[in-house]
Amino acid sequence: MKLTMKKKFYTSYITKRQISKILYNIFMIFLCVVIMYPFLWTFASAFKTNYQIFHESPINLLPSPLTFENFKILAKIYDISRMVFNGFYLAIVIPVLSLIVSSMAAYALARLKFKGRNVIFILLISTMMIPSYVTLIPNFAIMVKLGLLNSHWALILRSILTGSATAIFLFRQYFLSIPKDLENAAIVDGCSWAGVFFRIILPNSKPVIATVAILTFRSTWNAYLWPSIILQEERLWTWTLGLKLLSEWETRQSVLMAGSVISMLPIFIIYIVFQKYFVNSELSSGFTGV
Repeated sequence: MKLTMKKKFYTSYITKRQISKILYNIFMIFLCVVIMYPFLWTFASAFKTNYQIFHESPINLLPSPLTFENFKILAKIYDISRMVFNGFYLAIVIPVLSLIVSSMAAYALARLKFKGRNVIFILLISTMMIPSYVTLIPNFAIMVKLGLLNSHWALILRSILTGSATAIFLFRQYFLSIPKDLENAAIVDGCSWAGVFFRIILPNSKPVIATVAILTFRSTWNAYLWPSIILQEERLWTWTLGLKLLSEWETRQSVLMAGSVISMLPIFIIYIVFQKYFVNSELSSGFTGV
């Protein structure tokens, strides 16, 4: 009798657990559809006519007929290849330089012992709470004094010098999670601090390197306000800047959707390629002690 009751209870428990798991999966699928739908609609609309966008049901994501006319119109308005090249050029150079500067600074704050280390770190982190709009006028005045107005160097220098606080924080927190025994063993073998950094620390920091690279690539590729102030010639514009200015007078939504697809694809591809490292770094950064 007792065995029968225990068996019924166990069977009931398994059934409830399976039902809850099914409901959870259904909810997660629904949530993914809700999140992904705007992106799918934008991508599909880039291959539709303006008439199709406004007269067809928004649920219909399949372009019929499929057209590339929107991209041809964009090519007539802008030099797409040059703008995309400028965007990629900046989105590669800035992350690389930012990785070098921020990783070295973070290693000094995480491992080297000197007076005022914690004070410097606190002051550095406090700059993350200052809105970037506050520093626009001082930065602009500095770039004018340096003769870098209407130059990509103004974007590069500002991004490296004022946008590295987050990167330094992520690197420092990740470096603290690396066992000191690895460094001590290398130092005993005669390795210098620079050797420890380049041979031990960086090779074991791929997740945070990927994270900083993704975040810096995204912010550089999507940057609008500062480039719109500094870059006055169209030959220097990035695609994001050109698309934003296009949206101010272009009335055809289909053309704007085509431009949005061009803007989204690089970030989407970069994230898909490095998403494993990105997730690993987010799990391991920010939860370790000093």
